Amino acid sequence: PHQTALCSDRPRTARSRLSPAGTKMSSIMQYNGAAIIAMAGKDCIAIASDKRYGIRNQTMGCQMKKIFQVGDKTFVGLTGLATDMQTLDQKFRFRSNMYRLREEREMSTEAFANMVTSLLYEHRFGPYFCEPIVAGLGGEDGKSPFLCGMDLLGAQVRTEDFMVGGDCTEALYGLCESMYRPDLGPDELFEVIAQCLLSGVDRDCLAGWGCVVHVLTPEGVTTRDLKGRMD
Repeated sequence: PHQTALCSDRPRTARSRLSPAGTKMSSIMQYNGAAIIAMAGKDCIAIASDKRYGIRNQTMGCQMKKIFQVGDKTFVGLTGLATDMQTLDQKFRFRSNMYRLREEREMSTEAFANMVTSLLYEHRFGPYFCEPIVAGLGGEDGKSPFLCGMDLLGAQVRTEDFMVGGDCTEALYGLCESMYRPDLGPDELFEVIAQCLLSGVDRDCLAGWGCVVHVLTPEGVTTRDLKGRMD
């Protein structure tokens, strides 16, 4: 009995504060892993994401869609929890379709970004665990690049050069700041954003396994799938 009392009074070990697998719990935003970059060029934008779908360090698939087209000139990239990403994609499509039926015109990229902000802030007390990046062409001429990033509560950050999101933002920021140049054409912009993403995800174990790049110009969209390291 004396030994049992000693065992029950023993202080908790470090393992008792860990998850069942013996590893520390990471942020819910990093549970599935993601990496997204959006860049502005001369009358064009590009947005790229990795393809990995994982559960923490376990890779479950390598064909996950993280960038969604909403309208002819608007893309939204979602990072965070995969289930919330799919839910938000459905809500974005529903609201944009309702806008099209009511207003009899396409929703502009700026209006779509404001709609996303409103939707996220409506759920601020039980938020969706996603951080969207909206990229598209807007302005009066329909050719001006528009980049907008948000946190999970909908607070906007707008830039004129590039926007990054996901798990390896430090590596992506460093690569984009060193390689990006203003007024890039569509082909040059593709080369820059592809190299930034492929090099950035090599420094993160939660993202990668190939990537997809969308280049949007006033004439249309060009989509390219790139192979990456599969280890």
